[in-house]
Amino acid sequence: MRVFVSGATGYIGFNVACAFRRAGYEVLGLVRTKEKAQQVAFHEIRPVIGTMQKPDGFLNLVEQSSTLVHAAVDYKSPDRGMLDRQFTETLLSACNRGVQPKTFIYTSGVWVYGNTNHKLVDETTPVNPARLVTWRPAVEEMLTRASGTKGIVLRPGCVYGRQGGMTGEWFKQANLEKTLKIIGDGTNHWAMVNVDDLAAAYVQVAEKGQAGEVYNLVDFSRSCLSEMASAAAKIAGYSGKIEYVPVEDAKKALGDYAECLVLDQHIDGRKVMRLLGWQPKHIGFVDEVETYFQAWKAAFGRA
Repeated sequence: MRVFVSGATGYIGFNVACAFRRAGYEVLGLVRTKEKAQQVAFHEIRPVIGTMQKPDGFLNLVEQSSTLVHAAVDYKSPDRGMLDRQFTETLLSACNRGVQPKTFIYTSGVWVYGNTNHKLVDETTPVNPARLVTWRPAVEEMLTRASGTKGIVLRPGCVYGRQGGMTGEWFKQANLEKTLKIIGDGTNHWAMVNVDDLAAAYVQVAEKGQAGEVYNLVDFSRSCLSEMASAAAKIAGYSGKIEYVPVEDAKKALGDYAECLVLDQHIDGRKVMRLLGWQPKHIGFVDEVETYFQAWKAAFGRA
């Protein structure tokens, strides 16, 4: 079976593509350049050079795939919402051609819940998206209402492990810049998920997930932001103080992304565990922080 993955060199997309390949699938990965094509080819992922802006050149390959995973997003683009919606519509249209039936997995995220104010929320909770991701609920609905295609929405938590993601920024600051800043007062909680657990979930969802469903993908860890950042600082040998930056000050440089960093979220991920048998094997960023630091250094060639 053939799987097409957009964003195949991104943090989520790359690890998801590798997980499908390890599970025995033929995997096609959308990349932007020849250099990135070489990166995924080494991992037995067939590179497809192209962009979301100009999909016509590879739609024939989409049509020949049984599973589509949309994991690409361009947060830096002012038109990110429109681009994501148009690309999703294009992929959905391609689902009606070629190999049948198709499964289409859309990567959303827990930021669509906004600030949960210490309340545990699940897939039945009405969304209240952060401004950075206001377009996503409409695209989610497009997938869950798709006819003739098994459309599924995944909402990952904040991802950690291997290359590092957002937690890798703490390692970078502490290890290289000899400073460590976090947005807000550090008392908020992020919903978290290990990147390998996340990637495994995509495979399980592709094989067992039901059409029209939404699944949260988070682990059970509940460390607050200051606890996680402090653990990263300690293992990286940083002995200075953590600087807490008010969100309004951070917005001057980070825009709406700053608001996402101060969200306090408590997300229930038991639906996918109960229905599909997915179980996160990693218990949290703090508990294995030394391993994640070493992996981050190896990923970026740090001594």
